[in-house]
Amino acid sequence: DSQNYLRRELFRRFFALAPAGQDHFKQSTTRLYFIADKVLEFPLEMFRDPKKMVEDLSALGLRHVGYGIPTELFAPFVSGAVEMVRTMTTDAKAEDGFRWSLSRVSRILVRTINEGSTIVMKAINTNNARQLEKAVSCAPRGKRSMWLLDITVGSQSISPLYWSIESGSLESAKAMIGDLLIIRADRDNYYYGADDLFTRHPDIIERLCADAEILLTGLFDGLIWRSRLTQNGQRRVNFYIKHLVQDADGKFSKCLDWLVEESDPKIMCHPAVVLFSDLVWGGLANRFFLLGKCWFLFTLCLFIVSQSILQHLNEGDQNQLTRTSIMAIRCFIYVGSLGREVQKQLSEAVADFRARRYIRLSGGICFPKYLGRWNNAVSFLLMLCVMLMLTQEPIIWCADNYDPNADSGRTSGFINGRNYDAVSEVYAPVSMVAMLLYWTLIVDLTVFSTRVSAFVLVCGRTVSELGLFIMAMFFLIVAFSSAISSLKHHNDDFSGIAKGIMSLTELTLSMYPTTHFEVLAETTMVFVAVAVFTILGNIFLLNLLIAQLSCAYQSVHADLVGYARLNRGKIINQTMVGVSNTRWSRWLASLRLNERLEYNEGDVGVAGGLQILEPANANPTNVDQIQRFAGSTSPAMQWPAENPVDDESDKLERLEKVFLRATKKMTGGTRRDGQSGGSSFTGQSGSFTSEGGSGSGGSEEADGEVP
Repeated sequence: DSQNYLRRELFRRFFALAPAGQDHFKQSTTRLYFIADKVLEFPLEMFRDPKKMVEDLSALGLRHVGYGIPTELFAPFVSGAVEMVRTMTTDAKAEDGFRWSLSRVSRILVRTINEGSTIVMKAINTNNARQLEKAVSCAPRGKRSMWLLDITVGSQSISPLYWSIESGSLESAKAMIGDLLIIRADRDNYYYGADDLFTRHPDIIERLCADAEILLTGLFDGLIWRSRLTQNGQRRVNFYIKHLVQDADGKFSKCLDWLVEESDPKIMCHPAVVLFSDLVWGGLANRFFLLGKCWFLFTLCLFIVSQSILQHLNEGDQNQLTRTSIMAIRCFIYVGSLGREVQKQLSEAVADFRARRYIRLSGGICFPKYLGRWNNAVSFLLMLCVMLMLTQEPIIWCADNYDPNADSGRTSGFINGRNYDAVSEVYAPVSMVAMLLYWTLIVDLTVFSTRVSAFVLVCGRTVSELGLFIMAMFFLIVAFSSAISSLKHHNDDFSGIAKGIMSLTELTLSMYPTTHFEVLAETTMVFVAVAVFTILGNIFLLNLLIAQLSCAYQSVHADLVGYARLNRGKIINQTMVGVSNTRWSRWLASLRLNERLEYNEGDVGVAGGLQILEPANANPTNVDQIQRFAGSTSPAMQWPAENPVDDESDKLERLEKVFLRATKKMTGGTRRDGQSGGSSFTGQSGSFTSEGGSGSGGSEEADGEVP
C-alpha cells in the first residue's frame, strides 16, 4: 500500500506544482508507476556506484533530448518527490539525503539535455524534412555528416539517425539518409557521407530491415552515381558498395545475410544489391559451392552405379568382378557418404542445442532449427534411409551363403538364401526412396541459373496447392469406395473398400481398363456413383486445381527473379563461411575498392566503389547528381544555400495560402457590401415576407450579417 501511495502521490504533487507537465506524460498508469519506481532507485544508486550512475543518467538524458522534455519541469518534479518523501518519514537526515541525491540526478539530466539539444534533434521531433534541411544547413561542410550521426555528452553518445528511426520520425530519417548520401563538391574536395554512415553504424542495414524497411531503397539509391553524359551509347555508373562487401575488419560483410533474413524479393533486385551479390557469387562463392557439391555428385554417381546399373548387369549370372564391385561401392557409400552425413547432422544439431535454437510445433514438439531448411531436412531423411539400407543390406545377411571361389554367378544357396528375399522386400523400396532423395538434393545446383532457379521456386510455392488437390481427391476416393462397397453388386473391381480405392484411383489417373466399362455399366447404381465421382474429381477438382495454380503463379510471378536471388543469397552466406581469409583478402584486393573513382573524364572523385558502363537508355538522367559549389573551400564553412526545389508539400502550402487570401478578400467584400446595401436587402426581405407573414425574421437575419 505504501508503494502505491508513493507512486500516486509523486505525480499528483508534480502535476499540482507544474500543470504543464501533464502534457508530456501520455503513457498508461502502469508506465508512470514504473517511472516512479526508477525515481526512488536513482538516489540509492547514486550513493552505491556514483560513476556508473552518472553514465546511466547521461544516456537517459540523451533519450530525453529526443523526447523534447523542457528542462523547466525537472525542478518541480524534484520538489514534488521531496514533499512526497516528507509525508512518509520524520527523519530529517533521510529527507536531506534524498533531496541532495535527487537534485544531483536532476542537474545531470538537465546538463545532458542542454548539451544534447541540438537543432537537428529539435527538427527530428517535428518529423519534417524541410525543418531538418534548415537545421543541418548550419553545419560546417566538414562536420555535416556527424551532425546527423552523433551527439556526445560526456562518455555517452546518441545517434540522431537511429533516434529518428526509433521514435517513428521516418520523414526525418529519410531526409537524413538522403542528405548523407548526396555527393557535394567544391574545388578542392568531395564530401560523401557513406563512409561516415557505415563507420558510425555498421549495422545500418540490419536496423533498417528490422524497423524501417521503407528506407532501404533510398539508402541503396544513394550508393549509386550515374553520369548525365553518355559516350558511344554508354553511361558511367559508380556503385559505392565497399561497405556492402566488407565490414570494418575487412571480412565478408553481413549485409547480404541481413537482406536474406528480411526475405524481400524487391530489395534483392535493387541494382546495388544485384551488383555486389553477383560480384561475390561470380568471384568466390560459385567456385567453392561447386567444389563442395563435387563430393555429393561423386557419391550420387556411385549410388546410381551400385543400385541401378551393376545389380541388373548380367542378372542371374553375375561374375566375381561385378559382385565385388557392388560390395566395394556399397561399402564406400556406407562409410564415406553415410559417415560424412552423420558427422554433419550431429554437428548442426549440437550447435543448435547449445544455442537453444529450436522450431516448436503444436503439442510441445520441437526440433533443431537447422532442420527448418528444406535441404537439411532432406539430407536428414537421406541419412535415415541409408542407415536403414545398412541394417537390411543383403550382402551382410546372406554372407554365409556367399561363395568367393565361384567364377560365374551367385551360388544357388546365396540367391535362394533364407534371408535374401526377406531383406530385399525392405531394402529395395528404401533404396528407391534414397535414390529420389539424392536427386532432390541436386536441385541446389539450379542456383547457377537465375531463370532455372526461379522456375524451381515457383514449383515449390505452388506445390501446396497440389497437396490440397491430392488431399481432396483422396477424401473423395475413400468416401465413394466405401459408399460403393455398401451396395449389392457383382462387380469385382469394387468388391470391397480396398479394391474400390484402387479402381477409383485408376479412374482418376486414366489407367482404368476400357474393357471393364461394360461390366461397370451393368450395375446402374455403381455406374451412377462412378459418374458422380468422375464429375467431382476429374472435372471439378481438376479445373479448380488449374485455377489455384494460376492464381498462385500470378502472386509470385512479379517477384520470380527476386526469390531466385534470395535463394542464391542464402547459398552465398553458407558458402562464404568456408572461404579462407587468405583467399578472401586476395580477391578483395583485386577489386581495388580503395582507389578513387573517376566521374566524368579527368574528374577523380571518392573511393569505395566500382565503376561500370551501362546502356545510355537504361536509366536516362539529365541532372548532375553531384552538387558543386563555388566560393571558399574551407571545411569549416557552411555549404552555400541551395536553390529550393518545389515539392508537392510546397505546392500544396502555396495553394492553401492562395485560398486563404482569396477567402479573406471575399469575406471583406461581403462585409462592405452588407454595410452599404443592408437597407435595400432588408426592404426586399420585408416585401417578400409580408406576403408570407414573417417579415421580421428576414430583417433580423440581414441585420445579423452587418458587423
